[in-house]
Amino acid sequence: MNTPTRIPAIVLGGTGYVSGELLRLILGHPNFALAGVLSDSSPGELAGKSFPHLAGALGDTAFKSPSDIGALIVREPTTAVFCAAPHGAAAALIDSLLKGAEAAGTKPRFVDISADFRFATAAAYEAVYKHPHGAPQRLAQFTCAVPEHLKSAPTPHVGHPGCFSTSILLASVPLLASGWIEPTLFVSGVTGSTGSGRKPVEGTHHPTRHSDLYSYGALGHRHTPEIAALARTATGIEADYAFVPHSGPFARGIHATVQARLKSPRDAAAVLGMLREFYAGAPFVRVLDTAPRVKDIVASNFAHLSAAANGRTVAVMSVLDNLNKGAAGGAVQWMNRLFDLPETAGLTAPAPGWT
Repeated sequence: MNTPTRIPAIVLGGTGYVSGELLRLILGHPNFALAGVLSDSSPGELAGKSFPHLAGALGDTAFKSPSDIGALIVREPTTAVFCAAPHGAAAALIDSLLKGAEAAGTKPRFVDISADFRFATAAAYEAVYKHPHGAPQRLAQFTCAVPEHLKSAPTPHVGHPGCFSTSILLASVPLLASGWIEPTLFVSGVTGSTGSGRKPVEGTHHPTRHSDLYSYGALGHRHTPEIAALARTATGIEADYAFVPHSGPFARGIHATVQARLKSPRDAAAVLGMLREFYAGAPFVRVLDTAPRVKDIVASNFAHLSAAANGRTVAVMSVLDNLNKGAAGGAVQWMNRLFDLPETAGLTAPAPGWT
């Protein structure tokens, strides 16, 4: 691909937490230039009003309407389009914009952060989300994978896995690929309140969540089929995931613990060595000798892993930022690849710490 120096970047789904993180990353990216932010509810309103922490960098950037975004995509030879619209709405929106681009002969690249392009078939999507897929004819144009588990996308567009899925897959795919474990994995994950989105609900209401910890959707979370499908794609192994998610009393971050039964005894040193070898070429994954901590990765695109083993039991711990590595940062990582840019472009800022 003949990549321009500054690639026009568009964010769909304007006012949510993930959109704000996308804007933050695009504003600091060496190759993407913010060209438009879609908001159905607030066209014409200054984007900085929704994201005061970005107001100085956004300046007079205002939200655009769908027709404005469509006009931009058909005018530019190529654009980097990040979709943070809700699942159930993203597919139809992307389909409409792609139809316009195809008619005009332009070639946008899409990375969708919703759930709409995470499954290979409409039937698999509909079984989980209980409504028809918005653009089943587009599914073959999207690949879904954690960036560390696929060297390049064989399709023009990508569906990024969910934040829980990313954290669990980073921990479990090496275990499955090694052949060391029985393919039944037990997962406990804790997520911050931003994972529930910007619209206030009981699970994110501060008096409810503060100084508390509780599970939800135990053994029935909707991301479990996605995790199993992506693990199968990455390893060829049919694995059974027993997943219990928890709501944590913090805003950003995920801590996941994956446990499995080893086919033969291994010690922690062997497991850590296997993880380091598996992720030797992954710039955003660090394998630690000590327990990973959420505060060490918040607001960065890095994921930290560690492991313990006792006889025939193994546990791999994984931490990442749900808004960055699990959503916006992972999407930028994929978009870098789609435009043949360095995978790390715009993503190497370290975690701020002490958050």
